[in-house]
Order: sequence, then C-alpha cells, then structure tokens
Amino acid sequence: MSPARLVVARWLTWVGIFLLAVAVLLQLREHIEQSHIALVLLLVVLGGSMVGGRPLGFALACAGFVAIDYLFQPPYGSFTVHKPLDWVVLVAFLATATVTTELLSRARQEAALARKRAGEVESLAMLGAATLRRVDPADALGEVATLVRDTLAASSCSVFSPHEEHDVLQIASAPGERTGGSLGERAAARRVLDTGRSIVCDADGRWRSVDPPAATEGESELFHTQLFAVPLQADERIIGVMVVRGDPLLSLDLARRRFLFALAYYAALGLERMRLVEEAARSVTLIEANRTKDKILASVSHDLRTPLTTIKVLAQGIESRGDPSAGAIVEQADRLARMVGDLLELSRLRAGQYAAGRELNTAEDVIGAALRRASGILGDRTIAPHTDLDSPALVGEFDFVDTLRILGNLIDNAIRHSPPHGVVDLTASRQGSWLAFTVADRGPGVAPREREHIFDAFYRPTTSLPDSGHAGLGLSIAKALAEVQGGTLEYSDRAGGGSEFTLRLPAGDFNESVGSELE
Repeated sequence: MSPARLVVARWLTWVGIFLLAVAVLLQLREHIEQSHIALVLLLVVLGGSMVGGRPLGFALACAGFVAIDYLFQPPYGSFTVHKPLDWVVLVAFLATATVTTELLSRARQEAALARKRAGEVESLAMLGAATLRRVDPADALGEVATLVRDTLAASSCSVFSPHEEHDVLQIASAPGERTGGSLGERAAARRVLDTGRSIVCDADGRWRSVDPPAATEGESELFHTQLFAVPLQADERIIGVMVVRGDPLLSLDLARRRFLFALAYYAALGLERMRLVEEAARSVTLIEANRTKDKILASVSHDLRTPLTTIKVLAQGIESRGDPSAGAIVEQADRLARMVGDLLELSRLRAGQYAAGRELNTAEDVIGAALRRASGILGDRTIAPHTDLDSPALVGEFDFVDTLRILGNLIDNAIRHSPPHGVVDLTASRQGSWLAFTVADRGPGVAPREREHIFDAFYRPTTSLPDSGHAGLGLSIAKALAEVQGGTLEYSDRAGGGSEFTLRLPAGDFNESVGSELE
C-alpha cells in the first residue's frame, strides 16, 4: 500500500471508531456521567494520535469537543451551555486532548528519530566490522558501497576517482553492479569533480547542487531524486566521488542524507588508503630497483678499474715514445678512473657497506690538508681560511680521511662555480655540540627549483655545460659521508650572492684530545 493510501485508511478507521464510540455513548447518556463520556472520547483521541499522528489527534479532539457539547450536555441537540460546570468539562476535555496529543506526537517523533539513530549506529558498526575484515582496501571500499546501497534502498552505489584529463575511473561498487558505471553516473562524477559540490538529478532530469545537512537543521520532507553524487575529500582535497542511484527514484529524508554524508567520509578514507597502498607498493619497487642498480654499479665499477689501469699504463708507454696523442688518452683515463672510484664509493655507501673510523681530530689539521690538496686546481681563484678564535677548542669526533674528502668535494664545487679571481671562504667554528665547516663562494648560487636535487646522484644543474668533466657525484658522496659519521651537510644562499655549504660533525672534548696526545 502506498503512503498516501495508508494515511487515508488510518483516518477512515479512527473516524469510524470515533463514530462507533459516540453511538454507543449516545445510547447510555442517561445512565453515565459526562466525565465518563469525556474519558472514553479522550481514549479514542489518544489512540488516533498514536496511529495517525498530530493531525488526526487534533481532528478527533475537536470532534469530541463538538460531540460532548451537542450530544451529551443538556439541552441535547443544541450548542447552548446552561451550567458553568459544563464549560469546565468542555474546556478540560479539549485542553487535555490537545496536550496529550501533542506530547504523544512528540514522543512518537523522538522514538522514530532514536530508531533512525540506532539504525545509523548499527550500520556504522557493520561498516567498521566489514572493513576491518578486509585486508585489500578495494574490498573494504566495496563493503562501503554495499552498505550505502542496502541502507538507502538504492539500486546502485559506485565510487569514482579522477583519471587522466576530464575523465573518471570506477574504483569500487556494490557486488552485482555494472562495471565502469553508467554514462549518467560518470557525468555526475565529472560534474562533482569540476564544482567540488554534491549534486542531485531531480525526477524531471534537472541537475542541481546541494549542501551537506547542517548539524542544527530540523526534520524536513522527503525529496526524491534519480541520482545523488557526493564528493570524497581527504585533507581538503577531492579525491573521488560516490554516486548513488535510485530505482527509479531515491527517497532521502534529512536523516538519510546525514547518513550518506557520514558514509562518504568512510569511503574517502578507503580511497585514500588505496592510494597509500599503491604508493607503498611503488616505493618498494623503487627501493628494490635502486638496490639492484647500486649492486650493478658497484660490480661494473670494480670491474672497470683493471682495464682502465691497463689503458693508462699503455698510454704512458706510448707517450714516452713521443706520440703527442697519448697524453690525451692518459688524461681521459684518469678522468674515467675518478668517476669509477666515485661510483664504487657511492655504491658502498648506499649499500651500507662503508664504516667510518671516528676519532678525535682538530679542525686546523683537516683544513690544512684540504688547502694543500686544493692547491693544484685553484687557477686564478684563492681560498681564504677563517677560524673562530672566540669558540671553544675546534676538536671533533670524525674520520679524518672522509672529512678531507667532503671538504675537497665542497672546495672543488666552489672553485668551479666561482667567477675569475674569485675567493672561496673556508670557515671552522663551534656550534653547540657540533663542529661546523662552511665553504662559501660568490658564484651564481642554486635556483630554488633545483635545491632539493643538488645532493642527488648524477644530478647537474641545467646551466652546467654538457661536458664539464664531472658526473654529478661529488655533493652526493659528500652528504653520504657526512651522514655516515653522524653529521649533516646543508645548503643555503649566501648573503650578497653565492652559495654556502655547511658541514656539521660531532664536536669533541679538547681535554680528552690533549690527554690522548700526551699518552
């Protein structure tokens, strides 16, 4: 039976019961008191209120007021009231019937609302249990779609995510539904992604936007729609759309709309979980690929050292016999040998097969060694060493050879990017528990978009020459060697232009250093 017919049937039933009660009481009006008559009619009013709600209850209350006045108070058959007590009876009946009808209607509404809330809580509990059972996030998202479809008595529920440009891809749906989604569902999903708002398709086929129900919004009438599409958000980003379709129409009151938006939150979590799982899988693949690449690089680099040595020895022999082209061969063999050595060292560092021998050393010793090593590549540039005399003793706990390699790479990088006759500043200072070395130049600096890549292996700035004689490994090796020793290597812009690289290593105790030397 349709809702409208059910309402009519209830009204006819209780109007008939009211007329039957009046007919029976009319036969007994000479033998019973008016209070008894009012009580019987009040019971009829309460029964009608319980079944038909507030409108039927108020109608029966008014009918009872008229019946008592016209049929059960002398003079019968007249609306005239002769006794003041009769007015009291009439007013008391009407007031009691009205108040009880209102209270009963409110109690029915609160009970219905409580049942809805209980249903929502039960559905959410079912959703939580279902999603916890599913290891695969796609299966958990399918459980959400199934729960939405079954709870809202919909014909289908699907979840879409953005795919390529101006297109969507169906990620999940309730079992038994069409794969890929219908044209209407895909169009609705694209419209939600474009506007960022929920939309409905009314019974006449028109699209309109709707807002989520407010927390303080009261009960409203049902609205009927062919299709309801809700955006799925994570961190204020729209990552997908949930589309619910009716068969032929979907009837949604306020409680069901709130429930739909609540489940949309769970669907968004499931979709975000799918994305994170995919990213984790890609990360594992990349890690394995990098590990394989490092192994290959280490193996190839190791195997290349012997033939390079042979080529260099043969080229030196040819050069000694006066062949002018042999010098170029020796020079290029040395260049390749340096690159191979860098590759081998970087591979060992990444594979965790490199152990630094940390011991107490002074900043003065390692800076002196770095200056002597860099003397052959200065050209017309100069290095200006600076020592902070106000700092405590510049002693650190680090590997001397590895730290010398780091400073050598930083100085080489600074010299190559310094202008002609430029000055590279090399500073040592104590910064709390760190011993800091700073290499600063007045070169062009690093573009903001390239700063996060300068320590990547094989990375070279876009402004560098195609054949600069470097493979882009110096800074990557320097950072890896710093971290192996428990330190850091950071880049920053230099005030007035240029670059600054700061190496921080654990500082040592001067007294301990002196004591070890005396021994």
